[in-house]
Amino acid sequence: MRFDLQHTDTRSAARAGVITTDHGTIETPIFMPVGTVGSVKGVFHRDLKQEIGAQIILGNTYHLYLRPGTDILERAGGLHRFCAWDGPILTDSGGFQVFSLSGCRKLTAEGCRFSSHIDGSKHLFTPENVMDIQRSIGADIMMAFDECPPGDAPYDYAARSLNLTSRWLERCFERFAQTAPLYGHAQSLFPIVQGCTYPDLRTRSAEFVQQFDADGYAIGGLAVGEPAPVMYEMIELVNGILPRNKPRYLMGVGTPVNLLEAIERGVDMFDCVMPTRNGRNGMLFTSEGVINIRNKKWQDDFSPIDPAGCCFADTTYTKAYLRHLTIAGEMLAAQIASMHNLAFYLWLVGEARRRILDGTFADWKPGMVEKLSRRL
Repeated sequence: MRFDLQHTDTRSAARAGVITTDHGTIETPIFMPVGTVGSVKGVFHRDLKQEIGAQIILGNTYHLYLRPGTDILERAGGLHRFCAWDGPILTDSGGFQVFSLSGCRKLTAEGCRFSSHIDGSKHLFTPENVMDIQRSIGADIMMAFDECPPGDAPYDYAARSLNLTSRWLERCFERFAQTAPLYGHAQSLFPIVQGCTYPDLRTRSAEFVQQFDADGYAIGGLAVGEPAPVMYEMIELVNGILPRNKPRYLMGVGTPVNLLEAIERGVDMFDCVMPTRNGRNGMLFTSEGVINIRNKKWQDDFSPIDPAGCCFADTTYTKAYLRHLTIAGEMLAAQIASMHNLAFYLWLVGEARRRILDGTFADWKPGMVEKLSRRL
């Protein structure tokens, strides 16, 4: 993997670049649709490419390990062939999912023992076998195995968690160096900066991860309950330490406003389930603000879903029709809303990139944030 930094905004830390992988190039800043189990919920891969403009998608190690399992994935030739996606893929390590299973997991120096959310069966994740699982999946970008403590974790807990994550990171890179890709294309491993909302812990982590000279670096453990201004403070702190010539990936974030604020602070890559999850529940993100399509005010609004038209569904269907489908519980409603939201997110990061390159980002961003914050 190679990252070429093309331009940095003169009035902020916003950057535009290009990531080159064996499965194609990715123009940054970029939003990555979440395909947890090998699919972006309700969206065909054809539409991901042609309508939404996705350049890279995510898979999740925890979920793919449980089903279909590494045996099936290896026999299929890896996740790319299994799900018929020929572009780049990034896999999360499963650390966040294990964090969310706090009631049925146990952390030790060895790794994490947990019970499957599917059938209650017992499993062990270690830095070593998480690397092996991601080799079996075959993602272009792999993530290190980490613990993601809650946003309000006390300092002592956060410090112990960071020490554990740091020891696990050393083992991840050791195992990564001992193994080879299975499917003929290169794989990269990103470390994850942790440390909750404590500046000294974040600083220590951002300095520690650089010893591995990785192809890119992730910022984890944010958007887990802390106030947005604190999240932005941590992003700014960490990006001031991480190397300029490597991509920075903010994990699990966030709203359109979060994306622009993080881009302004030098983040290059994002993922979040919000466009699809919120879309399935009737929330639409647009360049003029947020729509709750369930509201009665839309029942006789026969205007297009979004006149700006990020995808075909925006100008083909009306707000009244989408509200009708949503209230009726029709699955097409979730598909339309998911496609719209994902296309809007990809438009937003693409427009931010264009503004960075032409020098207008700092002028454009405040007005855009104001509009994105509206409830329509």
